[in-house]
Amino acid sequence: MEILNELLVPNNTKIIQIVVDGLGGLEKNGKTELETAKTPNLDSLASSASLGLTTPIDTGITPGSGPAHMALFGYDPFEFEIGRGVLEALGIDYPLKRGDVAVRGNFATARDGLIIDRRAGRLASSENQRICKLLSETINEIEDVKIRIMPGKGHRFVVIFEGDGLSHEITESDPQKNGKPPVVVQPLASDAGKTARIVNRFLLQALEVIKTEKQANYLLLRGFASLPDLAQFSERYSLAAAAIATYPMYRGLARLVGMNVLETGSSWDDELATITNNKSKFDYFFVHFKETDAAGEDGDFERKVSLIEEFDKLIPQILDFNFDVLAITGDHSTPAILSGHSWHPNPFLLYAPGTTRTEGETGFNERRCARGVLGHMNSLEVMPLLLAHARRLKKFGA
Repeated sequence: MEILNELLVPNNTKIIQIVVDGLGGLEKNGKTELETAKTPNLDSLASSASLGLTTPIDTGITPGSGPAHMALFGYDPFEFEIGRGVLEALGIDYPLKRGDVAVRGNFATARDGLIIDRRAGRLASSENQRICKLLSETINEIEDVKIRIMPGKGHRFVVIFEGDGLSHEITESDPQKNGKPPVVVQPLASDAGKTARIVNRFLLQALEVIKTEKQANYLLLRGFASLPDLAQFSERYSLAAAAIATYPMYRGLARLVGMNVLETGSSWDDELATITNNKSKFDYFFVHFKETDAAGEDGDFERKVSLIEEFDKLIPQILDFNFDVLAITGDHSTPAILSGHSWHPNPFLLYAPGTTRTEGETGFNERRCARGVLGHMNSLEVMPLLLAHARRLKKFGA
């Protein structure tokens, strides 16, 4: 980063990085979701672009969404490991303070001591809000620690623990798979015993409140975290940066690194309209499309194909924005046949007229990207690549 900072030069060029969450997949009947989808616009754009593959963390390591995005923003995920709780809290605009411990929660369905649905049938947001209100009215303090329970989107919510002597170094209650019992929270550090005790008491009290709910009769906590110290995106890259995302976690990620998080609607069309209304104000846009990942996690191959095809229809409008640099990729792969994130590299497309080495042939998918002129990169290399193509880096050395 020291060398990169020395090479930065001002320019009026504009960059857009579009993350189609969980874009990469695996074969069903010989083709991945991206290969199965009819994507004439992406295929055509690929011939005038550079293609490659990105690995978010390292070979064979399956990434969470947080570290995968941090890498795309140029922050080493091993150095800056951000807990999901912080991201969720910032994503709903909660004024998190130093020393607070935040955790992301899932409403879940349990039966006979086992978790049978970690997402409670992807609970409706209205039901989430109702249950969070019920919990908040019942539980607001344990010992000397104040507890805030805030609804997120769908089955997700956030719990913030505020008080002295708290630590985020505790285990999670989420077993990560259906068919398993929830996990008792344990301290991971000598000063974390108080926090683990309070969290376990909170869980017992909360479960008593929601035990008669049909779907959301259990809750799971994962990603305990406190605010880290991070160099801001604008300082690292001399870019006025904006983020457009509908899901709280990704808004939180962008806010954490100092991007301006723009208000937008709930649809992809709304997100593009937000670009239209703000393009003149910023140098860099991070735009996030979530639904492809959700379809992959649900194991719904056909729906993921359909969503990729819907994204393809947006390409002409995206090109009409005339960004100097356009990158399209995934944060991680979410193959439907695995029903979850995977370690497989992500397809990556870079379009920058006048500065890219073009492929000269159509096609945008995992196999085509594996033969692309950009080769196989770590996601940490993406931001320098975008800056170079935007002509915002000067020559190194004499």
